[in-house]
This record gives sequence, structure tokens and C-alpha cells, in this order.
Amino acid sequence: MSELLVDFITSLDGHASGRGWPGFWGLEGPEYLAWLGEQPEATYLMGANTYRLMSGFAAGEVPDGQDEFRAEEEASVDQLTRASKVVFSSSLEDPLTWANSTLVRGDAVEAVRAMKSTGSGLLSTIGSLSLCRSLLRAGLVDRFRVVMFPVITGATGEERIYDGYPDVALEMIEHRTFDGRIQLVEYKPRVLEHPPLGVPA
Repeated sequence: MSELLVDFITSLDGHASGRGWPGFWGLEGPEYLAWLGEQPEATYLMGANTYRLMSGFAAGEVPDGQDEFRAEEEASVDQLTRASKVVFSSSLEDPLTWANSTLVRGDAVEAVRAMKSTGSGLLSTIGSLSLCRSLLRAGLVDRFRVVMFPVITGATGEERIYDGYPDVALEMIEHRTFDGRIQLVEYKPRVLEHPPLGVPA
């Protein structure tokens, strides 16, 4: 059975990106980059918007506000290009042009449920906030990981991650600090039907 990881990188105030900021908010360091390079092979799950953005980067489109990719950004995109990717969309057309990408038109929750029950290895989301929210609501997420970068993007932040989420209890299973400034927290999530009636023990 496959394991499903929802994986976010965020500003401290919970934005997935910010206008004018480079990838990783320009704050990645050698420890964090080394850790990224050690991550196990995964099949990446994404929606149409993330696919359009990331496949554009892979084709050489540079993010707004930058003249060129930094080496760290190029390495990240190259890694994604080599990986298996499943894209959930009713608007994209086959064949997808980004290498190793498979288009699924049906219900994403049911498709991922089937992938989990019949597959093996790691499934991991990338971006795709509404997809992640749907998978969490359905109780399919085994691990919920957030890497927080030390910046507050109150003026320029985009893509607020947690809007529309249910209440979720989080059991911490890992935490780590990279380069003295980047904080990883990883949890086992449990969707709540209502707030707990008492104070947790």
C-alpha cells in the first residue's frame, strides 16, 4: 500500500508563494538543499495550475521578477522532470508535454484512493492547494509536512494554504531546523468532526 505525503513549503504566515520573491524565498541553505537531495523517490500528484506553472519552468519560462533561474531552482525543476507525475485535470489535453506525466480526468480523491490501495512506494503532492485540501478532507493523507521559511509575506504573499481547511488534529512525528533558520515540522493528521471536548492529555 502506498503512503501519501502532503508537502508544503511556506512563509511563516502560511503563504505558498509571494509576488516578486524567488523560489524558496531566496533563503535556502546548504543543509536544506542537501536534505532535498536525499529525499526518497516519489510519484508526484498535482492539479492543472501547478502543472502549467512547473512544466513552464521546465520548458525554460522564468518566474516573474527574475532574469534567469538560480542553480538551486534549476536543480529542483530537473528533479521533478525526471520523476513520475500524475496530473488531475478536466481542462488539460493528452498528451501532456512534460516528461513522465500522466493525465487523470476522473475524480482525484477516488483515483488517489485506488493508487494508495493498489500501489507501493511514496505518493507526494506538490503545490496544488485545492487537491491537497480534498485529499485531507477524505482522510487519505498519512503525513503532513511543512517547511517554514523565515519570512512574513503580509504585503506580497499569495496562495494562502489553510483557507477552507477543516479542523485537523496533528500528531508530530518529526521536526528539524536547517541552516539555523528553516523549520521543518511533520505530522500525522486526523480530521476532526468537531473541536475536542476536553484538553488533550
